Amino acid sequence: MSNGAAHVLAQLLTALDAGQINVIDLTTPLGAETTVIDLPPMFALSPGLTLTEISRYDERGPAWYWNILNLGEHTGTHFDAPVHWVTGKDLPNNTTDTIPPRKFIGPACVIDVTADVEQSADFLLTVERVQAWEQQHGRIPAGAWVLLRTGWSRRTSKEAFLNAGPDGAHSPGFDKACSEFLAKERDVLGVGVETVGTDAGQAGTFNPPFPNHNTMHGNGKFGITSLVNLELLPPTGALVIAAPLKIVDGSGSPLRVIALAPTA
Repeated sequence: MSNGAAHVLAQLLTALDAGQINVIDLTTPLGAETTVIDLPPMFALSPGLTLTEISRYDERGPAWYWNILNLGEHTGTHFDAPVHWVTGKDLPNNTTDTIPPRKFIGPACVIDVTADVEQSADFLLTVERVQAWEQQHGRIPAGAWVLLRTGWSRRTSKEAFLNAGPDGAHSPGFDKACSEFLAKERDVLGVGVETVGTDAGQAGTFNPPFPNHNTMHGNGKFGITSLVNLELLPPTGALVIAAPLKIVDGSGSPLRVIALAPTA
């Protein structure tokens, strides 16, 4: 390690200890009640989390407590790897164990559309809206996490969070052209959302269906879902660390997403 790099790391630790940098948890607590996505009945469903106790300071293990985890890879705040979608299935380094770890860390660009979503749960982020954000905050850099702040994490009940009606779920997401713009023109790491998935609730009816998954993963990009506390981040200037479990051939993984942001 060069002296310069060592100095930067030492400065980071000093700033953390001095309270000059906030460590912000963007993760939904993961428990048995954590909401998972609802799919139409013709498709296999992903289970929520169940814990089965192995031992808890008893005859099964007198000095230790631990559990068996059973859950889908895409449960709670989780990571979508390119192999998760058919468009990304043949890409190199497309699974949770083969993605270079450098790609889990990037600057955060937080686009606040909370007011728009209050007016319409089906709000879609457009290229024009991203460009307007860039006019104010600067160009989205390559290798950034684009985080869509919608206020959706305030919906604490399953019914409100999934917001399903007779015609399916209603939740915000990305316009197809916007996903293509972010993936190809801005070369982002991926996108993060407060909703249960990175596509809008009605995206199954779009052409093509689920365009954000289709575009992002087909271009080797990632997704993060069910984020919280985005209101604590500035539009720019924060750093996000989103490292999935190193599951062999994994399509995704629950995450503990951490942001480092300057103290206001």
